[in-house]
This record gives sequence, structure tokens and C-alpha cells, in this order.
Amino acid sequence: MKAALRTEYRKLVTTRLWWILLLTMAGYMAFLAGVMAFAITQDPTSMSTGMTGSDAPIPMTPETIARTIYTLATSLGYVFPVLVGAMAMTSEFRHQTITPTLLAEPRRTVFLTAKMLSSIAVGLLFGVVGTAATVGTGAGVLALMGKPTYLSDPIVMRSAALSVLALTVWTIVGVGFGALLTNQLAVIVIMLAFTQFVEPILRIVLAQFDWSQGISKYLPGAAGEAITGSSFYADSGMAAGLLSSWLGFVVLLGYAISFALIGRLTTLRHDIT
Repeated sequence: MKAALRTEYRKLVTTRLWWILLLTMAGYMAFLAGVMAFAITQDPTSMSTGMTGSDAPIPMTPETIARTIYTLATSLGYVFPVLVGAMAMTSEFRHQTITPTLLAEPRRTVFLTAKMLSSIAVGLLFGVVGTAATVGTGAGVLALMGKPTYLSDPIVMRSAALSVLALTVWTIVGVGFGALLTNQLAVIVIMLAFTQFVEPILRIVLAQFDWSQGISKYLPGAAGEAITGSSFYADSGMAAGLLSSWLGFVVLLGYAISFALIGRLTTLRHDIT
């Protein structure tokens, strides 16, 4: 296992893909955090937390604003680590390196496990950089606007720290999904469509009905946000509330393990030439 883990880690970090996506994520999250901080502080009711009996929007509290901005990477930027994880797996099939890889390590369960574990280090880096970009830019804009940054508040900073954990788990989810669906182009299209369009729409629609609100909490993106205890969608009133932090972690990790298990029993079970 140690040899396989070392090999998979080296294959991952010696490619240009991961740092290109990392830099893109940093710039994208910094931009979103800055824009969001400016927009919300200009009009706290632009993202209301609900409706009162008089149909007047309830403005977000300063603490909620800070938490929402600092965890934006988990809400809107998790597509980057999940793509890195997925492409680490699918590139084996696209570039036909899967054959020599399995010749060197014929135990396919060991190979898949090593691939998932090796992604943790890169996922952690994405988590740190993505969170730092949102916190740094978001806090800077809040300070310029004369608003509290809550950088010394333990609850707010806990949410930011847990954002790193959530983004790390997302990388493992990506590897698992890449084992399930090995066509790299299909994976990229599905990931982008689901994370940017399908799930956000599902969460908003499911939140409109009492019977479906509970279901929406178990969607992957909602589970990732639950880890941090803060949600762009829930805090703005667009989606249902969140699961507890530990349950969100279990659910998201469960997606990763389920994808990997199905991939092991299907794709990786077949003869590969």
C-alpha cells in the first residue's frame, strides 16, 4: 500500500492540471467573495433569510454575512477539487496509463484506495487556498465598507476552518466518481452541469415543499455545506436548512465511498488492455 500510495501521489502532483485549477480557484473565489461582500453590505436584504408575516425581507445579521462569505468556497467553489479528483482517475484511462499502473499494482482495490488517499493532500491544499481567498478578500472588503469582519470570532472561524475539510472530502468524491465513470469528457460535463446548475435548482425547488425539504439536505452540495455549518443557499433563504456538521461529513464521505465501490465492482472489475 505504501508503494502504491507514493506512486499515485507522485502522478498527481507532477502534472500541471492541479496547480492550474488551483490558481483558477483562488482567483475565482477571491472575485466572488469580494463581489458578494460588497453587494450584501450595500443591501443586507438582497439576500434575505426568510420572510416575515408582512412579507418584508429579513436582513442577514453581520455574523451571518461574514460566515456566508468565508465559506463561499464550499458553496460555489467545490467544483475545482472535485474535478481534480475525478480527472486524476479518468486521466489513467484517457492516456492509457491504467495498463502499466495495474501491471505494477495488480490489486485493484489497493490501487483505487491509494488513488483516493493520495488525493487528500491535494484536496487539503485546495481547501486552504480556496478558503484563504474567500476569507482574505471577503474580510478586506468588509473592513473597507466599515463592517465587522469577525476574524476573531471562534464560531465564524470554525466555519471557515471546516470549509477546508469539506473541500478536501470533495476531492475524494471526485476520485470515486472518476472510478465510476472513466470517460474524462463525460465526467467534466456532468460535474459542471450538476454542481453549477442541476443541484442548485434542485435545492431551491425541493425547499418549496415540506415533504421534500428533508431530501434536499442529503444532496452532495448541501452535505458539503453542512460540514461548515454555513450555507450560501440556506442563509439566503433559497434552500432548506442544513444537517449537523458531523452528519454532513458522513453523508459526503458516503458519496465518495459509494461511487468508488460501484466503480470497483463495475469498471475496475473488467479486463483492461
